[in-house]
Amino acid sequence: MQPAAASPVRPAPVPQELKALIEKALDDDQADSVVVIDLAGKTSIADYMIVASGRNTRHIASMAEKLRERLRTAGIGNVEVEGQPQCDWVLIDAGDVIVHLFRPEVRSFYNIEKMWGLDLPRAEPQRLMA
Repeated sequence: MQPAAASPVRPAPVPQELKALIEKALDDDQADSVVVIDLAGKTSIADYMIVASGRNTRHIASMAEKLRERLRTAGIGNVEVEGQPQCDWVLIDAGDVIVHLFRPEVRSFYNIEKMWGLDLPRAEPQRLMA
């Protein structure tokens, strides 16, 4: 009996490919107000930071879980996710790219884009239900 062949180890994507994969995933999941911050030369924690908003906690939880699975499929095995129980602010550490998913009001409160010299993206007006 032959031992089962191990699945080939897929090399981790380079930072630009990882950023593109995450942007595509967030676009597919209809994330709002996606901002990509180039951190190269500013810090050693990552090459990119991506900040996005979800419509509500369920949307954020779904985006975070789907993104974690896409990253694992792409060969990023050690993906750390913080904040999933509440889903007001979920941080996904994919190594070279750090992703922050926020509820809009939490994002406005913390305004982490400002820390990197950017302004918050203009929020689209919410439609009131009659």
